[in-house]
Amino acid sequence: MPEVLGDLWNGLSAHTQDIILFVALILPTLLIGIIALRGYAPGPLLRGLLQRHRGVSAVFVTLIAISVAIGTGLIAQERALRRGTAQAAAPFDLIVAAPGSEITAMLAAVYLQPSDVGLVDGAAFARVAAHDNVAMAAPIAFGDSFDGAPVVGTTGEFVEHLSGGLAEGRLFRRDDEAVAGAKASVGIGDEVHPAHGRGDTAEDGAHGDFAYTVVGTMKETGSPWDRAILVPVESVWAIHGLADGHGPDWTGQLGPPFDPESFPGTPAILVRAEALWANYALRSEFNDGETMAFFPGAVLARLHSLLGDVRQVMSLLAVVTQVLVAVGVLAGLLILTRLLSRQLALLRALGAPNRFVLGLVWGFAATLIVTGALLGLGLGVLAAEAIARIVAARTDIAVSASLGWPEVHLVAGFVSITVVLALLPAAMTTRRGVIDDLRG
Repeated sequence: MPEVLGDLWNGLSAHTQDIILFVALILPTLLIGIIALRGYAPGPLLRGLLQRHRGVSAVFVTLIAISVAIGTGLIAQERALRRGTAQAAAPFDLIVAAPGSEITAMLAAVYLQPSDVGLVDGAAFARVAAHDNVAMAAPIAFGDSFDGAPVVGTTGEFVEHLSGGLAEGRLFRRDDEAVAGAKASVGIGDEVHPAHGRGDTAEDGAHGDFAYTVVGTMKETGSPWDRAILVPVESVWAIHGLADGHGPDWTGQLGPPFDPESFPGTPAILVRAEALWANYALRSEFNDGETMAFFPGAVLARLHSLLGDVRQVMSLLAVVTQVLVAVGVLAGLLILTRLLSRQLALLRALGAPNRFVLGLVWGFAATLIVTGALLGLGLGVLAAEAIARIVAARTDIAVSASLGWPEVHLVAGFVSITVVLALLPAAMTTRRGVIDDLRG
């Protein structure tokens, strides 16, 4: 039987599973509400209690909202970071680099983080580019910058692949032309004087008066490449005093084919295969000691897995916060029922059934809990989006937080647990002596 149920569950779509899980989590709240309030209409009295004790009610709602906002915000932000980094790596099918750390090479080639990596020589590049299953082999050469943004040498074919067509202008055709990222600080017609290095170590004027003229802009990619300036790889080699990658008979035509003898080396090569299946064969073939081949998406998945402990800590922090607030709400409700004891005792003296009083107190608590939880859900998403904007501004990775099923499930579980706990102070109200409560 468990195997049959497991197969049935696995056969459902992820969306259907999320809906079923939400219903299961919120079902205790609905059932308690139906049982406690069936046959009664405590609405007017409930509104009166909320109005009379609006200050205390506001404190409860605020406490619950802050707790839920912390939990949902942490989960939404963590998911947004994963999605943003994965999206940035999506155009990079296969990277070939010099042997070393895959993570370092990925951070350099995909996220344009300054890194000290080795170079792939001309013979190795020629072997990659000439492979029957390789549709594109584009060198990626970095090390220069302009106004803090990376200046990256590559080919026009790579620009087309990364951008999916330009947003404006055209590709570079000469070694003194450039294409700017969608969010770069320069536009068509502007001049770019590259500095050697990046950040505090950048050396302005290291390349003399040489300047690129921007002739095109890329479409937005949601990655650090949006602020980059892409130039012909030949010019990057030339301004550093190296060969231009072509033989003595070079006519000035940019891009491949490159001459192995005149190829100065490149930190990374983006490889696209003729077919998806060929990527795996290419990765195996180019992992031969002379070069290192890897899938950025796979490396990123392993990195996310290594950082899984952080996610667990964040989730644990959210759960602990919810538990502490639930305990605080329970303690607060016990105190609150003491404040309401005289009014509730008067209702009982007038003949109100115990279940009506229990339903009234529980409904009062449930209203505060549900209101606070819904408010916290909205605040959590807004907070996560605000943090995402800060992260995106600092990393140039498109990070956008949004409401998802994990946040909804967290809130539904929190609401059900707290409304069940709310039955305790509600039940204790019906057990106190009416005369004693009327006397205060």
